[in-house]
Amino acid sequence: MDEIEVRAVLARAPALGGAHVQALVAAAGGDITRAIELKTLSRVDLPPAARAFLVFPDEAALKSDLAWIEASGARLLASPDTDYPALLRQLRDPPAVLFALGDVHTLTSVQLAMVGARKATPQGCNTAHEFAQVFAQAGVTITSGLALGIDAASHRGALAGGGQTIAVCATGLDRVYPTQHAGLAERIRANGVLLSEFPPRTPPLKMNFPRRNRLISGLSRGTLVVEAARCSGSLVTARRAAEQGRALFAIPGSIHSGLSSGCHKLIRAGATVVETPAEVLSSMGIPLPTQVLVPGGGRRIRGGAMDKGYEMLLDAVGFEPATVDVLVIRTGLSGESITSMLLALELEGRIASYPGGRFGRIP
Repeated sequence: MDEIEVRAVLARAPALGGAHVQALVAAAGGDITRAIELKTLSRVDLPPAARAFLVFPDEAALKSDLAWIEASGARLLASPDTDYPALLRQLRDPPAVLFALGDVHTLTSVQLAMVGARKATPQGCNTAHEFAQVFAQAGVTITSGLALGIDAASHRGALAGGGQTIAVCATGLDRVYPTQHAGLAERIRANGVLLSEFPPRTPPLKMNFPRRNRLISGLSRGTLVVEAARCSGSLVTARRAAEQGRALFAIPGSIHSGLSSGCHKLIRAGATVVETPAEVLSSMGIPLPTQVLVPGGGRRIRGGAMDKGYEMLLDAVGFEPATVDVLVIRTGLSGESITSMLLALELEGRIASYPGGRFGRIP
C-alpha cells in the first residue's frame, strides 16, 4: 500500500488511537507505509478490534474513501506527522488520523474555542459574532463545531474580522451538518479548515458529538462559553477543557434566562467571568487590536450621539427583553413613538427583537 492508503486504513481501524499509530510508525522505523505490515503489527500492543481490521481491512470502504480523498483534495494527518496539532497529542485519547479540508497550517495557530447554545438568543449570537470578530483581528483563530446558534455566529464573526476559523465536525467531511451551513462550510474551508476524525460517509450520530467536543477544546488554549442551558452539550466541551488543563471562560447573563444557567454553573465551578473580548485576550497574553473593524471597512462606534428620547428609551429597554407596553410605563412616551424608535434602534443594531413582541438591548 502507498502512504495515503495506509493512512486511510488507520483512520478506519476501530479503537485505534493516536498513541497506537505513533507506536506502529516507530516500530516501522519511521516509515508509515510499513506501519500495518504483519511484522510491524506483531511488535505493538493493539486493541483486538484494531488489530483484526489492520490485518483484514474493509476493501470496499477503503476504495470508496480513497476515491473521495482524491476528488476532494482532503489531507489525512496521522498522529506522528509534524502537521498534526501538538496540543491534541497531549490528550489522553488523541485521534489516530484527522481528515482535513483547507489550510492545515491553521491547526498550528493560536486557537480559542467558542461554543454555546444551538437555540441561542439574538443577543447571544450578536455577542458571539462581536467577540469572535475582535479575537480574529487580534490574530486568534476561532475553533467551533459548525452547529446552529453560537457556533455559527462565532465562525461568521471570525470571518468578518478577516481571520481564520476551524470547524470540527461530528460527521465525515463528505457531508455538511447541519445542511443549511453548506455555504458557511465553504467559506471556512477557504479561510481555515474543516476537520474531523470520522471517515467519509459517517452520519451525524449522537455518540460522535462528545468526541467532536473534546477536539474543539483540545485544539484550543482556552474555551469561551457564550450561552448555555444547564444541561447543554456546550458544558461537555467545557468539562473536557477543564480536564485538559485549558483556560475556561464564561459570559454571564440574566438570572431569568434558561440560556444563562449553564454559564452561571460554570462560573460557580471556577470559570473566569468575562464581559469583554479584552478580558479573554489579556488572560491569554494577547494584546487587544488598536482598531476594531466591522465588515465594510468601517469602525465600530459605541455610544454615538442620540437625542435624549432615544437615549431614554435605550436605557429603559435594558438587557432583559421588555414589551412596548412595559416601555410605555418606563418612559412615559406613546406606544406609537416607541414602536417607531424601536425600529430605528433595531436597524442600527442597538436592540434585538424577541418572540412575544419583546425587545432587548444588545451589549
